[in-house]
Amino acid sequence: MSPSRLTAGTFLGLIAAGTLGLHLVPAFYVSGQPLGWIDALFTATSAICVTGLIVVDTATHFTRLGQAYLLVMIQLGGLGMITLTSLLILGLGGRLSVRAESATTSMAGTLVTASGINAFRLVRDVVVFTLVFEVLGALLLFSSFSRHLGAGEALWHAVFHAVSAFCNAGFSTFSDSLIGWQRSAPVLVTIMGLVVIGGLGFLTLEEVALRWQARHRPDRMRLSLHSRLVFAATAVALLVGAVLFTTFEWTGLLRDLSPAARVMGGTFMSVTARTAGFNAVDYAQATDASNFLTILLMTVGGAPGSTAGGLKITTVVVIGLLAWARVRGDTSVSVWSRTIPDETVQRAIGVSVFAFTVVAIAIFLLTALETQEAPGTGFLRVVFEAVSAFNTVGLSLGTTGHLEPASRVLVTILMFIGRVGPLSFAAALALRAREVRPRYSFAREDVSIG
Repeated sequence: MSPSRLTAGTFLGLIAAGTLGLHLVPAFYVSGQPLGWIDALFTATSAICVTGLIVVDTATHFTRLGQAYLLVMIQLGGLGMITLTSLLILGLGGRLSVRAESATTSMAGTLVTASGINAFRLVRDVVVFTLVFEVLGALLLFSSFSRHLGAGEALWHAVFHAVSAFCNAGFSTFSDSLIGWQRSAPVLVTIMGLVVIGGLGFLTLEEVALRWQARHRPDRMRLSLHSRLVFAATAVALLVGAVLFTTFEWTGLLRDLSPAARVMGGTFMSVTARTAGFNAVDYAQATDASNFLTILLMTVGGAPGSTAGGLKITTVVVIGLLAWARVRGDTSVSVWSRTIPDETVQRAIGVSVFAFTVVAIAIFLLTALETQEAPGTGFLRVVFEAVSAFNTVGLSLGTTGHLEPASRVLVTILMFIGRVGPLSFAAALALRAREVRPRYSFAREDVSIG
């Protein structure tokens, strides 16, 4: 089994196990009545694929045991079962097969071999980074929640939201997500910090850790072009999004807040749109400009090898650099005195075409399946839902709960493809690029473009 198939297979196995549990265990539900097969499959896929779309309210429909079951699925989906299995094998002194090592490192990024980072160290540090940031986030959230909630309840909410935020899952144990905490700067800042760190990618975090450890050495490790692009593009995307959201909603969704809280709210909208899925405002009441900007940011997503979804920010940057190079008449794509390999550029184009094709087909099918008279429908809402599902974001304009059964199955497939498909597709393109090419080419004949 190839690494891409192994990755997809583990996600399918986790989804199947999650679906069975959600459908068969009455103790997971306040009413004692388990979800039907379709809703159980939808919820399990949303948790494993760290999306956050829900058909029932997590806060009121599930018991603490049921919420804990969802949390385990979110954690496994964020880290990847292959990563945890590999850590166990390596921790016991075993060795990974070539396919297992390829599948493991592909979850953290495609540059692991080129960067010279040891596979065992990377697998170990992926788990360490996750636990450290989740524990720190839980402690910070507990200090804020405990001022308004009992200690036990505050602790549970803190742990759940810390894991959900770092994994960019968007699940919340509050019925209104974080709308009730939109005036709490400590809560919003903590959630934003976890989301951004989780979306940087484990390879970038590993490089930062190695550079910090060698900070006093003259030959300390240089950040790769990949990590520098991730940091720069992430900062630009977050800043532009924050400014635009604050501007669009200054007299709209944010009008009842203080000026400082409005800026905080706009910044949170920018952060959460990049596949986190938490909402501190009601997106159904937002302007069309804000919702379209959200769609754009959801499409961009986070960094490769992170818990975030989307096209991945480096893919978008490479496409932009390619366009700029063609405008200037350059034959190669370069940035910061470095030339990006043609194979990488072609891979970015392939992943982008694949993603836009899948989303376009999904939007067409959803518009055909949904009746326009039903609540929560309408073209913008359908587009928002499809983009949110494929890019594993979890934001919604209130459409999810009103979807027809066939549409729920379609969105379920979309979440799975969005979590596994681009990764497997990129791996297949990379594998094809490494294959021996034929030593001949066919006769050339031009076509008119534009």
